[in-house]
Amino acid sequence: MDQRLWKIGDQIVDLSTRGMIMGVLNVTPDSFSDAGKFLATDQAVGRGLQIASEGADILDIGGESSRPGADPVSVEEELDRVIPVIEKLRAKIDPPSQRSGAPSIFISIDTSKSEVASAALAAGASIINDVTAGRHDEKMLALAGKQQAAIVLVHMQGEPRTMQENPHYNDVVAEVADFFRQQYDRALECGVDPMAIAFDPGIGFGKTREHNLALLQNLDRLRLNHRPLVVGVSRKSFLGKLIGESEMSERLAPTVALTSLLRARGADVVRVHDVKENVAALRAAEAVLS
Repeated sequence: MDQRLWKIGDQIVDLSTRGMIMGVLNVTPDSFSDAGKFLATDQAVGRGLQIASEGADILDIGGESSRPGADPVSVEEELDRVIPVIEKLRAKIDPPSQRSGAPSIFISIDTSKSEVASAALAAGASIINDVTAGRHDEKMLALAGKQQAAIVLVHMQGEPRTMQENPHYNDVVAEVADFFRQQYDRALECGVDPMAIAFDPGIGFGKTREHNLALLQNLDRLRLNHRPLVVGVSRKSFLGKLIGESEMSERLAPTVALTSLLRARGADVVRVHDVKENVAALRAAEAVLS
């Protein structure tokens, strides 16, 4: 496996032989997977601590749903949802550079708004996870460069409200790869450290089941300059279609299976809701791969 390094804050993380689990924490009332369950600050903090204790390497906190059909929220509302959670969690868990004995984890802010990302970085986050790859807010890439933040550039066709209405590509793998090259160049122009950049093909973000499968089958074609690949399939509806099950609870098994398979196929960071099970799957897969 080629050496793949990701600069997160003042840390250089080697993903060549040990991948990362990114645990999802949705502080929203309308997430597709756990709508409203962790909207209250104390509940969100408790869930964040659980994610850390279950072995996640990154805690991805979002205050605006990106599910298909979701409506946008204001900057003020998003800030009110996520900043108190980040502040309280950072007071209870260490960044990996410290390791004082408390749980240790990177915090990521899942947002497309530079104002939210800036406040989150000040509160203790060190990664920006932008589903628009800096296209929604022209200040986002410059912010990442100025603050020396790690950033995940996600591919999404359209916007959450309409992205699943009729997604179309002539060649989804080639078009996503081209998009990565374009946004990589834009990020460098804005002063982002190339080692701080990771890419996410955006499974389910303006894609049909066939588009999703094509991307997962061709992760090697999406690799750009040895940059890490982040992949999120957890609990997504196309998994239910693959196995003929409509219930959310039935999507855990295929999620865990794909965590192992995608690590073998080149994924470096796997974004999941069920942390404990996917950490175990990832480490077992890596033991075999090594």
